[in-house]
Amino acid sequence: MRKVFIIVLALLASGVVTSTFTNFESFKKKNTLELKEGDLIFQSSNAGQSRAIQLATHSKYSHVGMLIKENNEWMVLEAIQPVCISPLNQWIQRGDREHFVIKRLKNHQTVLSPKTINDMKSFGKSFLGKNYDIYFEWSDDQIYCSELIWKIYNKTTGLELGELQPLKEFDFSHPIVQSIAAQRYGVTIPENEMAISPGAMFNSELLQTVISKNDF
Repeated sequence: MRKVFIIVLALLASGVVTSTFTNFESFKKKNTLELKEGDLIFQSSNAGQSRAIQLATHSKYSHVGMLIKENNEWMVLEAIQPVCISPLNQWIQRGDREHFVIKRLKNHQTVLSPKTINDMKSFGKSFLGKNYDIYFEWSDDQIYCSELIWKIYNKTTGLELGELQPLKEFDFSHPIVQSIAAQRYGVTIPENEMAISPGAMFNSELLQTVISKNDF
């Protein structure tokens, strides 16, 4: 036990152990009892395209997942590469400065029955292992983060969490966005391809904020 204590002190001094552990532990103590399956969790990730998504959608948030419970542990069903289920603490650590916001359906008590939650999880898991869609196409062959969550809710509840938009309505004026668009589409962007952004979901009037990092 003494050796473990000394190692932790050394790591703290060297900066290897950050506020992540303390933040997540305090989050668990204060807030995990408030979590519900089907809650949406938003962050700005440290992925390369995160800044481009923020600029193109005029939103602080570039990534979203859905909270589920597996073996009595909180996990996040998400579309990264590939679609997977990630432990909540690891998901939080991936975010920019570990900031996140959790939102919930306003009428969740009447809509998200145990059966509906099971249907959501089953449908969401049918995408596990699928590649992340870098082209943001509205098909199920590959899938991106907000598309996955939007389709889960729409398929199982009939609700539309956020308004679909054609790509031409996004802002391609910034050089960072232009660079990524050129890499992926060449000279012709599929302007009429419909898409759902994390920002549009975040701003959905059907959702309410229940927890943010600043709460703990």
